[in-house]
Amino acid sequence: MVSKFKEQISTKTPGFIISLTIGLAASFLSEHYGAPAMLFALLLGMAMSFLFEDPKARPGIEFTGSTILRIGVALLGFRIAFSDVVALGWPTVTMVALGVGSTILFGVLVARLLGMSSRFGGLTGGAVAICGASAALAISAVLPKGKNLEQDTIFTVVGVTTLSTLAMILYPMISAFFGLNDAEAGIFIGATIHDVAQVVGAGYSISPEAGDLATLTKLMRVALLLPVVFMFIMVFRNSPSEGKKPPLLPPFLAAFVLFVVINSFVPLPEVVTENLTAFSRVCLITSIAAIGLKSDLKKVMHVGLKPVLLMVAETVWLAGLILLCLPMIG
Repeated sequence: MVSKFKEQISTKTPGFIISLTIGLAASFLSEHYGAPAMLFALLLGMAMSFLFEDPKARPGIEFTGSTILRIGVALLGFRIAFSDVVALGWPTVTMVALGVGSTILFGVLVARLLGMSSRFGGLTGGAVAICGASAALAISAVLPKGKNLEQDTIFTVVGVTTLSTLAMILYPMISAFFGLNDAEAGIFIGATIHDVAQVVGAGYSISPEAGDLATLTKLMRVALLLPVVFMFIMVFRNSPSEGKKPPLLPPFLAAFVLFVVINSFVPLPEVVTENLTAFSRVCLITSIAAIGLKSDLKKVMHVGLKPVLLMVAETVWLAGLILLCLPMIG
């Protein structure tokens, strides 16, 4: 038993170390150049995808792109507390939930109209609606394995991260154009920008009040990751033609629920939750580096215009819907 465990560790270590090194390099570049760390990790991994051909590295890269990914998603639960959701007020919570649900449905419908799969529309819609790259990785983890799943995931991460960065620049200007006050601007930014880091950057560029509300609203969207991922599991359990059915409640999703409950009802020291969420980010960046290592750059570069139009349309839909709803909750 012990010898078998040691053998598994030694087999997976080289690929894991490669993925971790790329992830750390991406974090360093992100801190010094201001671009999203996940995007750097994915692009660096894709540039070094030849390493995946090495039989010594392959098992560890596979392990990192699946198991380490699930650990990172589970630990996202420590970002969320029920008190944060209640603090927003039910009108705002309802608006955010409407934005998330409608954007996913919009993505599925538009994908079908453009001749793409509803699964791809759901994946991109979920990424845009919830929390960008993290949501894309979580949804991808429960989708049935297919020949295009990794390619679709990579495109979604690149697309949603790029759009999130553009939104960080444009949405404060849009808030000013529509005459939103600081509270309204914060809710708008938190309910629409895809990635957490860009939400924080855009919100606090307006004012401390806008930044606080933007962050709180964003956490509400992250909290919806659980029901959305569970919805994907139920849909594909009823679609046997899509491949092997995912388990009804994967262990990483059960852990996510447990960590949300702990963070909501157990008075954990702030340093503990900060370190756990930081560790979650390291896991996600490392796993996306592994996904990049497994990718075929040529296939990703030939996705065509339709997927780009789909993600832009989803982003515009979400922003337009929230702008329309904001006067109703004021």
